[in-house]
Amino acid sequence: MIQSVLVMNTQGKPRLAKFYDFQPVEKQQELMRSVFSVLCSRAGSVSSFVDTESIFGPDTRLVYKHYATLYFVVIFDSSENELAMADLIQVFVETLDKCFKNVCELDVVFNYSKIHTVLDEIIFGGQVLETSSTEVMKAIEEISKLETASNAINLVPKSVSGWGTR
Repeated sequence: MIQSVLVMNTQGKPRLAKFYDFQPVEKQQELMRSVFSVLCSRAGSVSSFVDTESIFGPDTRLVYKHYATLYFVVIFDSSENELAMADLIQVFVETLDKCFKNVCELDVVFNYSKIHTVLDEIIFGGQVLETSSTEVMKAIEEISKLETASNAINLVPKSVSGWGTR
């Protein structure tokens, strides 16, 4: 099971944190600091697979990818495959690139709800739902159409809305 997905910048500021098992906020912040300390201490030439039993407990692994100013991190248990998790990060980033035309840190900061929607289409409740960025994009476009249609609906008829001005 996937325990959490983190996106943080190179200064350690979390830009997205999604925990799939309950953690108090203080514990989440402590875990994010620990993850960042592990990431920033690693050389660029080493593997992006990290054993994190000392941070998250037994049978826990961490996979990360570093793109520009962001670290994309997935923390998971032994029931998941490390290479599959690395590929999942790639799918997430590719989908964000399609959504934002070359995603950057500011896109993550200012489009927080859309980022969560994309992530929820890929992973939900710690389980992988979709591994195709094309399929995720189709779902995101459908959600956008529904949001646009629901925003266009006027719940108060014009005959009633003009009633108070007479």
